[in-house]
Amino acid sequence: MKHYFSTFDNIVLTHSDMEYGDGGRKVRVYFERPGKDTGSTEFDFAEGDIPSFEFRKSYGFSQSELLRLQRYLRNNSFLIWEYAQNGGGQKCLAS
Repeated sequence: MKHYFSTFDNIVLTHSDMEYGDGGRKVRVYFERPGKDTGSTEFDFAEGDIPSFEFRKSYGFSQSELLRLQRYLRNNSFLIWEYAQNGGGQKCLAS
């Protein structure tokens, strides 16, 4: 992942640049938070993409948490999509 997007409830969301392929355009997204065990180096994560809003891989998030992340992703997809097309949020905000 390349671009930081947001942090909420100690969960960080980052995203890739726009990717072009046979299936059309997509943006990979990655949610991450520190693991629940203090002192652990493990992280909980969920990896998916826009526009499918499906998670391909996840670890440590419950099903209800994944649904909440999916809703957050849908609600912010327009901005993430825009940032991914233009090189990230910092570049978009600087223009």
